[in-house]
Formats: sequence, C-alpha cells, structure tokens
Amino acid sequence: MLKVVGISFKPKGRIYYFSPGNLSLKKQDAVIVETDRGLQFGQVEEDMIEIEEEKLKLPLKNIVRLATKKDRQKHNKNLEDAKEAIKKCRELIQKYNLKMYIIDSSFTFEREQLLFHFLADSRVDFRSLARDLASIYHTRIELRQIGVRDKAKEIGGMGICGRQLCCASFLSEFDSVSINMAKNQSIALNPSKINGVCGRLLCCLKYEDDNYTASRKGMPKIGTKVETEKGEGTVSSIDILNRKYHVLVPNFGDVEVLLDEKC
Repeated sequence: MLKVVGISFKPKGRIYYFSPGNLSLKKQDAVIVETDRGLQFGQVEEDMIEIEEEKLKLPLKNIVRLATKKDRQKHNKNLEDAKEAIKKCRELIQKYNLKMYIIDSSFTFEREQLLFHFLADSRVDFRSLARDLASIYHTRIELRQIGVRDKAKEIGGMGICGRQLCCASFLSEFDSVSINMAKNQSIALNPSKINGVCGRLLCCLKYEDDNYTASRKGMPKIGTKVETEKGEGTVSSIDILNRKYHVLVPNFGDVEVLLDEKC
C-alpha cells in the first residue's frame, strides 16, 4: 500500500495521484508537483489515502512543495498568457486555412511547454503552425487532438435531464460506455434519448449498470418459455429492479412471478 494525494490541474479536471512525501496536505491546498511535462501548479482534490501499488502508475511523481504567494502570481500570469495564446493560435489557423478548432491551452509552471488541445474531423498537418508558435513564445509547442466528449466538458451545457452536464460539473475522467448498458437497463435505443449533447452515449448509462447487472441474475429474457404454477408460458415483461416478471400462459392469462432472492 502506498500513500498518495489526488491532484488536479484545472477545475473539475482529471485527478492524478502523487506522493505527498513528508508534506501535511488538505483539500484545496495549492501545490507544485513534478510531472512528465515539467513542474505544474495543481490543487489537492483528495486527501491522503492508501492505495495498492498494482492500481497505480509507478513510479509515483512527487509533490515538490506547497505553493507560495509568488507561485500563485506566476500561475495566474501563465493562465492569462495562455488565453492570449489561444487567440494568436486561432489567427494563425485562419492564416494557414487549417480545419481545426482550438479548445484550450496551458503553460507548464516554468513555461517549458505550451500545450494546445484542438478538435478536428480528420488528421491535420500543423507543422507550420507549430513553428510559428514556437518562434513567438520561445518554448516547446504541443498540439493535441481531443474528442467530442472533451469538447462538451470544456464548453458545458444542460443535459436532457435538465441539469448541468455531468462532465462539466463533477466527472474528472470518462468511463467507457457501451450500447449494451442501455440494453441491460431496458432503455429504448432511441438516439435522442441515449445520446448526450456531445453525440456520444450518455455517461450516466454507466452509473446504474452494475445494479441492473446484479438484479438481472436468474431472470429470463422476454420471449423465452418458462414453467409457472399455472403451466408453461412465454415471458411477456420483466421488472429488473424488483426482480419479477410476467408470463403469458395459454388458456389462463397473465402470471406474475417474483424471484425469491434479492441481489
């Protein structure tokens, strides 16, 4: 078991685990951490916990120090300059007539790298764009293509449930979502009902899938032949969460069957 602290680099961003060393940290503390990109300014989102080594990407990077007032000022300056870099990048994209859209940008803490996230329908040759940006900002430039789910997270909006998008409010990373999850929950496969504003399957299909999977154990499928106390019939409907189903028995009618075990 290793002691780790959860750190994010932007609001509602993905949480990464770091070694706290000898530092005493609490939620909302600002810290400077060591990453593959260089030093980064982050915030503690999860208190120190112990996690099995197998569940972590080793070796763990270190939290260098608690952020000072000077560190915060430097970080805020980086944020402002990154916003200006987006504007400049978009101007250059128009110059080179590139079919890409910049979502966001960020400097590493020591400005060793300037990273841009962009959307594009296909592969883009941005070598000239990268050279121009490098000559302007005198740092290493990285342009990284992202997906439509990431775009929805950055832009935000309202879901079909009437609430703020999960990805924009609390989800720190995206889980894999499949059409089988909708089928497992007996949801009609209507794209307007099961797709989010990003056009991909709703993230919330994942939330209750484990409960539905557990409740489905031992339940027959609709259309199968089963024996009841009134005779053999065909399963006409199922109530997954209440673990019961209805059987249409010839010469008798509808029979409700309640499974004994609750999952």
